[in-house]
Amino acid sequence: MKFRNIAPLAFALALVAPMTSHADLSPYWQDFDSLAPAEPLPGSNNALSADGWLVFASVFTAAGSPLYVYGPFPAPNSLAAFSAVGYGGSLPGNQNMGVYSDYNNSSAHGSGQLVQASVFQQRTVAAGDVGTKWTFQFDAKLFNLVAPTTALAFIQTLDPAQGYQVSGQTAIDMSGVPAIWGTYSLPFTLTAGAGQVLQFGFSSTATNYNGSTIVYDNVSLTPVPEPSAYSLMLAGLCLLGLAARRQRP
Repeated sequence: MKFRNIAPLAFALALVAPMTSHADLSPYWQDFDSLAPAEPLPGSNNALSADGWLVFASVFTAAGSPLYVYGPFPAPNSLAAFSAVGYGGSLPGNQNMGVYSDYNNSSAHGSGQLVQASVFQQRTVAAGDVGTKWTFQFDAKLFNLVAPTTALAFIQTLDPAQGYQVSGQTAIDMSGVPAIWGTYSLPFTLTAGAGQVLQFGFSSTATNYNGSTIVYDNVSLTPVPEPSAYSLMLAGLCLLGLAARRQRP
C-alpha cells in the first residue's frame, strides 16, 4: 500500500479558508522555545493555537478515496493528536514542534483508513502581496515515522472563488528525512489574487496507529527582496560611502 499518491491537500484543507486572521502577509518566525511544552494529557495547553497554528484532517479509504474531513480546529499541544511542543528531542538548548497523525481518531486508524493530519499557519493575500516571492524555511528531523506513513511540508494558496481549490503549491516529501537535523527551504511566488488564502505547514498520512512523527524547529516565512530592492540598497551604500569620503579632512 502506497500513500504518496493521495493528493491531496486540496481535499484536506479546502474548507479551512474561512478561518483567516491576517489582512496581509507579514514575516513569521518561531523557534518554540518560549512556548509551554506539551503535557501528557489530551488537549494539553493552548501554546500552539495561541501562536496561530491550526489543524485539519481528511480521512481516506485504504485505496485513497476521500471519505470525510474535520476541522479546522486550534492546534492542540498534546501527545495524542496532531502536534506538540518539545516532542522528540531538539536542537541544543531548544524546544521544537512535533507533527503527527490524529491518533484520537480510533475509528479510522483501527479500520485501516488513512488519516491525513495537517498542522499549519494561514494568511489572507492582499492586493499588495500579489507577485511577491517568499521562502518557507525550517529545520527538521525524523522521530518515529514508520513506512508506509508519509509526511509533507507545504506552502500553498487556496481560491475561495473556486471552492477553495489549490491555486498554487510547493511541497517537499519529508518521509525520508534522516534522524539528524537538516534545514529545508520551499520558495514560493504568490500568483494568487487578493482575497485568496495562503497556508504553510506540515502534514502526515498514516493508518493503523503507525508512527508518523517528524519534528520541526526554527520555522520561518520570509519575503525575498526584488532585484530592484538590492539595487536601491547598493545605491544607498554607495551614496553613504561618497558622503563619508567628502567629510574626511
